[in-house]
Amino acid sequence: MKRSKEAGKESKDAKGSSKEKAKKSSAPANGRQPESPYGMLRYAARFLFVLAAIYISSRSARTESTHLAASDTYRLRRMNVSCSKDYEKFPGCSPQACGRVVMDKFVRDEEIEGLIEIAERGMSHGGSDGGATILDLHSGAVSRGKEFINVYKATKGAIFTKEDFALYKTIKNRVKKAVELEFKVPAKKLYLTHPTFFSRMTDRPAATSHDEYWHPHIDRTTYPSFYYTSLLYLATKQQDFDGGDFVFLDKSANHTVEPRAGRLSFFTSGSENVHRVTPVTQGTRYAITISFTCDKNFAIKDPSG
Repeated sequence: MKRSKEAGKESKDAKGSSKEKAKKSSAPANGRQPESPYGMLRYAARFLFVLAAIYISSRSARTESTHLAASDTYRLRRMNVSCSKDYEKFPGCSPQACGRVVMDKFVRDEEIEGLIEIAERGMSHGGSDGGATILDLHSGAVSRGKEFINVYKATKGAIFTKEDFALYKTIKNRVKKAVELEFKVPAKKLYLTHPTFFSRMTDRPAATSHDEYWHPHIDRTTYPSFYYTSLLYLATKQQDFDGGDFVFLDKSANHTVEPRAGRLSFFTSGSENVHRVTPVTQGTRYAITISFTCDKNFAIKDPSG
């Protein structure tokens, strides 16, 4: 009986050994079990998480860049960049040394007040449904609702005075002179071009695509006549509004200019200067965009009502 029990035990051990061998023979040669679909998804999720972390890290690194604060004063600050191939050849005028320039205290306080008064008077006959209203003294275009009207037709021309146009012309000529000096362009080869306009930005939600000013863009792509773009700020960040920064988007870093009343910022208009404006979050941001061309065919005259 004892032997019979031992034989039975040996038989069970042999069966168990056979099962172990079968398990081992079915396992991969490297000893790892096949990965389930869920396991593969976990690995993919981890990989995507790492990629996202790298991307966010690189974007954060880009934000550590030149930052010209509204609280600081710059007599003249210039940053040179390599020129793109976006320009037609106009000898003596087409950009040869591209870049960006900032100059503070470019206009006096009373001139700022006069320019804002012109903007408000014109925009009082319009006003966008969204957060961006423009006024073009040359064409008379002003935002109203979701469209544009001609402010001169709406008021029968009796809206701006000779003094208003004289002030506007004085500031435009001063800006033109600054562009000519910094980019070494002869006065007779540089022309004012369309569009040149006042802008008023608020925190109201966009009503049309015209209100979505925050998208990255290239001025010369949007307006082929542009060779040099300038912005004269009539309001100051953290005093008159929040948000509204002007940001140059370079490959390696972002370069931010905070608006300050009396601050002039100008730059070459090609793809070397991709930029955007951050959304205004409260208050009102006033500015004037004054643009210049090298092509006489796109030149415009000073406004006269």
